[in-house]
Amino acid sequence: MRKLAIGTALSGALALAGIAAPAASAATPNLVFSYVTVNKGKAIVVGTTKTVNVPVTYTLTRPADLVIDNKKTFAAVMLYRGTLKSLGNELDPEVMPTCTTTATTDTTVTESCSETIPVDPDDYLYEAADATTWKAGGLYAHLDSTVSDDFLSSEYDAAIWGNLTTAKVQRAAKLTVNATPEPAVQGKTLTVKGKLTRANWETGKYAGYKGQKVVLQFRAEGSSTYQNVKGITSGTGGALSTTVKASKRGYYRFVFAGTTTTAAAKAAGDYVEVDPPALEL
Repeated sequence: MRKLAIGTALSGALALAGIAAPAASAATPNLVFSYVTVNKGKAIVVGTTKTVNVPVTYTLTRPADLVIDNKKTFAAVMLYRGTLKSLGNELDPEVMPTCTTTATTDTTVTESCSETIPVDPDDYLYEAADATTWKAGGLYAHLDSTVSDDFLSSEYDAAIWGNLTTAKVQRAAKLTVNATPEPAVQGKTLTVKGKLTRANWETGKYAGYKGQKVVLQFRAEGSSTYQNVKGITSGTGGALSTTVKASKRGYYRFVFAGTTTTAAAKAAGDYVEVDPPALEL
């Protein structure tokens, strides 16, 4: 996906980090990014195809004489994995932030800003290591360029203030469930099977998640509450299988609490009709 000007400029700055510092045409202004909140404080859960738009809000205090026009001068918040010196991955906004002035002094302007960082797993998440805790950084870039038919010149200043806050990125998980036989006979064995999978960003597909604790739950017909029945562990390919005694009509589902790298998931309830045992004549 093509990044807009801010992403292109700042990605260039990041690419140079630790290799060579660009020659500055002017002193870097003193910007203060504070009260940074990513995704309303919740984990960023990403599957294999859908872009997740992550809201970011923050307060920006800048010098009163600094004009951020989003044409030559930019400021925003980005997410990065690792450190600024040793960058593992980074995510930038592709649309300029929206800022509203909330306070001014003789020397500073304070603004309330919001932006959206799109997380497209096809383009920006590459490996299992991306499922971890990321950091937020405040970005500044100023571009100067001269372009004609016979001459091209450009230079930029860039700065990043790192470790402003953190945000967890997790793989999305899926659960399935199927109880058999249907209808079941009261007092007889009911087999409940399913599968636990999670997003694999390297292949762009969901893959089985083995060795994870999953809880089988039951909700009786007419009730709004699920009750825990038993816990099991996912097997090869994320396979789930257990047995219970059929007692009453209702819904069975599997529930996965999640891990540090993988989001929680619940299967849609599978309704099972339970008939009374046949009368013996």
